[in-house]
Amino acid sequence: MNDFVIFTDSGCDISEELLAAWGVQCEYLTFRFYDSEKEYQGNEMPSAEFFAKMRAGGIAKTAAVNNEQFAAAFSRVLDEGKDVLYIGLSSGISNTFNAGRIAAEECAEKYPDRKVIAVDSLSASSGLGLLVYLATEKKKEGSGVEEVAAFVTETRTSLSHWFTVDDLVYLKRGGRVSSTAAFVGNLLGIKPVMHVDNEGKLIPMMKVRGRKNALAELAKQYKQTAVKPATGHVYICQADCKSEAEDLARMLREQNGVEVELITDISPVIGAHAGPGTIALFFVANHR
Repeated sequence: MNDFVIFTDSGCDISEELLAAWGVQCEYLTFRFYDSEKEYQGNEMPSAEFFAKMRAGGIAKTAAVNNEQFAAAFSRVLDEGKDVLYIGLSSGISNTFNAGRIAAEECAEKYPDRKVIAVDSLSASSGLGLLVYLATEKKKEGSGVEEVAAFVTETRTSLSHWFTVDDLVYLKRGGRVSSTAAFVGNLLGIKPVMHVDNEGKLIPMMKVRGRKNALAELAKQYKQTAVKPATGHVYICQADCKSEAEDLARMLREQNGVEVELITDISPVIGAHAGPGTIALFFVANHR
């Protein structure tokens, strides 16, 4: 059985250090603010600094990884005689996966003796991150690249994403809500609870009034749909609101007896669309 390397992209919202500890290589999306020509890779600006700029009125634009960047990264591993498995940010929200898929196909032709597989995670943020972690666990158990790819494909629509945002203006900019809905919603303290569907697209699920109620709804969704017994693989991702993320973790512990395994930062490339104050919960569920 040939050795293989798992790749992902910075849409996974897992730190560079932790990915390295998992043995995962990462390619980075980029972003820039509209009032500047400087382009940053997803790991070049601390999340706290990025969200401070957003709170001050900055508007960021993101760009996908291109297939040439992926092909160069894959080739370095293939030249070492190893296979490649790329698990990418949902094609429902980014062109990044398609760039990785094209690169994988090109590399497969160039290296006919190697396996180069790209799997659309249909996931985002630390939902993608959790899926990547589960893939690394399968690899540690001795599964080969094709087995792990099949596992990811089978598991991806059981990886549940639930999140809420604090300010509707960022969803308005992305075309998720109208200007009127954003204005009225913010005025009334409406907090949308959103989800990622089986096509990997963001969809609104419900509207609740007040931040505490929104967090309580996330915890409720865990209770209703999480695979039992709890695996312990529960992640929370937060955009410059760590104390509230810890509040959600406490709710999950008190109501469901589950310990959150990881609280991580939402990266600039995801946060540019969701905005500061976003909190997301990820776990393995009976269904999305």
